[in-house]
Amino acid sequence: MSITETARLVDCSRSAVVSIHAKWINDGRHQGVDHPRVIKEKGHWKVSRLVKQNWHQTAAQLTAQYNAGPSASVLEHTVQRLLLDMGLCKQTSHSCASVDQASLSTTPTVGPGPSKLNHG
Repeated sequence: MSITETARLVDCSRSAVVSIHAKWINDGRHQGVDHPRVIKEKGHWKVSRLVKQNWHQTAAQLTAQYNAGPSASVLEHTVQRLLLDMGLCKQTSHSCASVDQASLSTTPTVGPGPSKLNHG
């Protein structure tokens, strides 16, 4: 669903939808979680870009690349969970090494379902 469609659906401005979505991403998606999100919205884009450039790499390799940058270091589990949340990998028993190429897009996933929020 696009930002415009979402704004019409809830009868508010596009900027309000963008602001609320950013707050939802930055503050965590789950109520009652006491710790802040380790990877904020900007980090989501960074991970998405890393996956697009290195779609064949494992979560461990992507984590190493993410941690090589100036951002705070994260655990492999955090990257795995983010990739699953973003719909960028298929869940396997213990790793997230299988990237779902069909999901490689620049639009972030909204919520646990297949709907996406884009800027159209």
